[in-house]
Order: sequence, then C-alpha cells, then structure tokens
Amino acid sequence: MSHAQEQPATDPQGSGKHRNKVWAAVREILIVVVAALLISLLVKTFFFRAFYIPSGSMELTLQKNDRIFANLLVPGPFDVQHGDVVVFRDDLGWLPPIEPAPTNPVGDFLIFVGLLPDPSSQHLVKRIIGMPGDTVVCCTADGKLSINGTEITEPYIYPGNAPSIEEFKVTVPEGKVWVMGDHRAASADSRFHMEDHGGFVSISSIEGKVGVISWPLDRIGFVSNYSEVFAQVPAASAVSK
Repeated sequence: MSHAQEQPATDPQGSGKHRNKVWAAVREILIVVVAALLISLLVKTFFFRAFYIPSGSMELTLQKNDRIFANLLVPGPFDVQHGDVVVFRDDLGWLPPIEPAPTNPVGDFLIFVGLLPDPSSQHLVKRIIGMPGDTVVCCTADGKLSINGTEITEPYIYPGNAPSIEEFKVTVPEGKVWVMGDHRAASADSRFHMEDHGGFVSISSIEGKVGVISWPLDRIGFVSNYSEVFAQVPAASAVSK
C-alpha cells in the first residue's frame, strides 16, 4: 500500500512579514542616503564648497595641496572685509588655461556633492588688503603697507618676505577689492595685473571666504582674517572727508 508523501506546511503570512521587514530596512537605508545627498547638495549650493590649493602663493597660511572649505555666504548675507582670505573666479584671465583632468565615477560623484573640489574650475585664493575706496600704498619709509594713510604690520606674510618688492599706490574702485598673497615673493596677485583693470577683483567674482583647512589631518583648523591688523585703519569715507 502506497502512502502519499506529506508536503511541508507553508506559511504565506509569515513570508509576507519577512518581506515587509526587509523592505522596511531597505527603505530606511534609501531614505538616509537620499537625505544625506540632499543635505550635501544644500550645503554645497548655499553654505560651503571644497577647494584645492595648487600653489604656495598663500604660504604659510595655506600650503600646497591643502584642501579647504569656503563659506559661500560671503559675500552675501555677510560682507567681506579687510584680511579675509577669499576664493574668487578667474574672470580676468590671471591663470593659464588648464587641460581637462581624467575622471572616474566615484570622483565625479564626490565633486557633484561638494566633498571634493572641481579640478576644471579656475579659481584663485588671496587675502583682501584693500576695500572699495581704500588707498593702498607700498611702501612707507618703514617698508610697510599703508591703507588710508595708516601703516599695518602683517604677521601672516611668509617669513623673510617684504610686504612688497614692487612699489605701488592704488585707490580701489567701488565694487572692487585689492588682493595679495601671503607669500608675497611667490604670488602673482593684484600687483602683477595692474595693466588689466588695475589689478582689482570684482566683489561679484568672489565665491566665498575661506573658513577652514580640511586636509591634511595635521593641518585641520580655522583660517584667520587677522582683524587686529586692520583695526586702526580708518574707513575710506572718513579719509575722503
């Protein structure tokens, strides 16, 4: 007498619960990933952006191969001021053209979300020395820069450098700034582009104010604007009166 084999009992309700738990876990991961991307894009678009330092023109404040983050709210809700280290677009062609760099999907993604600098962008990083209306002169009898007739002592200048080997006297037009690198002997800044719009940089070209060094790890920290250096400089309007 033959006996039919019993089929194992099925539990469709239990399988449904298992699938629901898996889907719930996957959905939570997707929500976290999407939220992280949206936050990163929001930060990149409105708050901070990564940049890479390719030269020594801002030493020792910024060194070659440093990675920095610039505050995109400056200028804007917060105005720029003397001593700010700013990133600005090369709208005047101070830099030579660059060759397209090889890319990969991971790097492209990190650039897209703002965690890596965009190597195809042409930007410069300098310190604001002259604001609109300022008269900047170099050098005084003591070999220092003066702004609106007041000498300044610049502790951020690269050791051994003079404030400037090149003599100049400029009055900054409205809507412009006069910028200089901290490594004065190795910075092709406003002094070297006076034949091109006077060497002045439009405030509208400024992408943001450098806030922090993010890489390498042993250099992580804030970037100072040395407000005390410019504390005694009179406003240009007060001088003109």
